[in-house]
Amino acid sequence: MAAPARSRLLELTRLRCDIFSTLYNPLGLRTGAKYLRSRLRGPAMVQYYPQQLSFKQLSRAMPELKLVNFEEEQRLFDVAERKKRGKGAPKKAKSPEESRRLAKKKRK
Repeated sequence: MAAPARSRLLELTRLRCDIFSTLYNPLGLRTGAKYLRSRLRGPAMVQYYPQQLSFKQLSRAMPELKLVNFEEEQRLFDVAERKKRGKGAPKKAKSPEESRRLAKKKRK
């Protein structure tokens, strides 16, 4: 008995894919269908890990406690000290004439 023709086998494969709602891929190319069919992992991970509260959220939720963020206070103190010594961030330009980049272009 002779083997069925290749075209008949491809036709059978196409029909089988239509019936079982699978992807017709006669060349066997990589499509990522396995990962696209699988359930999303994100919602399960969100439920697994508890919600993390930041200090800001906690102090806003309970203002009667008058909590003090020592790390933020230290940061603000350090910024003020640096500004006193002239090491702070430069002031933002309020107009294009004040910007250093524009001044540089005008000099050239």
